[in-house]
Amino acid sequence: MPRMTFESRCRSILRGLGEAGPRAEKMQLAVRLLLLLATLLALSRGQPHPEHPESSGTNSSHEKVPGTGDGSTHPSIVASNTGFALRFYQLMAAEFPGKNIFFSPLSISTSLVMLALGAQAQTQRQIFQGLGLNLTEMPEAEIHSSFQHLMNTVNLAKEKMEAHVGNALFLQERMSLLPKFQNDTRAFYQAQLFLTNFQDSVGATQLINEHVKKETRGMISDLVSELSTDTVMVLVNFIYFKALWEKPFPAYRTRPQDFYVDEQTTVTVPMMVQSEHHHWYLHDRHLPCSVLRMDYEGDASAFFILPDFGAMQLVEEALTPELLARWNNLLSKRGYFYKKVELRLPKFSISGSYELDQLLPKLGFTDLFSERANFSGITNMLNLKMSKSFHKATLDVDEVGTKAAAGSAGSFALKSAPMKPLVLSFNRPFLLVVFLDTTQDILFWGRVANPTEP
Repeated sequence: MPRMTFESRCRSILRGLGEAGPRAEKMQLAVRLLLLLATLLALSRGQPHPEHPESSGTNSSHEKVPGTGDGSTHPSIVASNTGFALRFYQLMAAEFPGKNIFFSPLSISTSLVMLALGAQAQTQRQIFQGLGLNLTEMPEAEIHSSFQHLMNTVNLAKEKMEAHVGNALFLQERMSLLPKFQNDTRAFYQAQLFLTNFQDSVGATQLINEHVKKETRGMISDLVSELSTDTVMVLVNFIYFKALWEKPFPAYRTRPQDFYVDEQTTVTVPMMVQSEHHHWYLHDRHLPCSVLRMDYEGDASAFFILPDFGAMQLVEEALTPELLARWNNLLSKRGYFYKKVELRLPKFSISGSYELDQLLPKLGFTDLFSERANFSGITNMLNLKMSKSFHKATLDVDEVGTKAAAGSAGSFALKSAPMKPLVLSFNRPFLLVVFLDTTQDILFWGRVANPTEP
């Protein structure tokens, strides 16, 4: 049987959605999720590049990297991306106890894999190993083509959902790039190229911030506050995502309610409420938490993970890719878990801003920010090392939305629904995971510890 092309698969998916039948009745009210991110990798000028003795490293596969992917994703990519997302989150949970956390693991991993096109020897091996990518299972060419396919999947136009992943390279105007690195970054990651005078640090900062502001629809305007004059290259990666809930919240029901940050701290939040819908919901038998799945219009869904009182750390430490896969399987195929729920969810905005050069070395990326860094695949004129790396993400949830078709796709509706729906109130710290339905890749991960804090 011939292999379906990426476009054919997309048309097949869209036909399936069109034939799926009417959805549940929705009110003319709204929910909006606007998430965006920009990751900055700044590299500083070093001494003239010496010859590196490690010529037999993984960089040998650079010569085999094709210009385009084959329209598919290696099955190991999703597993490695999920593993990296969990490792990164658990590190930040330990670094920032009791604080809001929000980031895009897909954006971080995409920018690092793109950087691997210019890394060689041990530096490149650390990038792949740190991301959980095994070169014995898939060659470097397939890694890059898989990420290319993943970016194309995110960027595919969808009705009622906007998503865009992009990259940009800001280069010292006197810097000479190796043609292969320049061609591969454009072919695989659609990277835009900007010649930049970093001696004018104010002008360079303004150029980068204006580009990020434009690409993130004005939501991030101050990614870079100051650049050193010895900077020669800045790599920017961003994700913009906007989607509507399939089952929006009626705005007139939003009321101030208590949110219990911890045993000593209670804050007042605007709590959105809906009670007329069925939702995918379970309370885990083995872990003290409840899990709610909410779908967006388009190709994305979200898990809201609500630990029992005082059990946040226990749940965080127990999270594994296998556990997420089990929840996803139960909350998409088992009709028993499709229940009528009175749902109470805070209306909130949070953001996350992190210095990745302080975090990534703790996950095995030790050479990237040291004198041992080998980026000789970028240029043969300079010895580069990564000086700083910034990651910023914001999350905004409110009632803005659109009217959808009446009816129900509810083949899982319970025959004997209870008179009163189960009440599920997110009135204490919870976790949020947003992922693509078609690939199951995690777009965003967050912990809402206090929804009144930005």
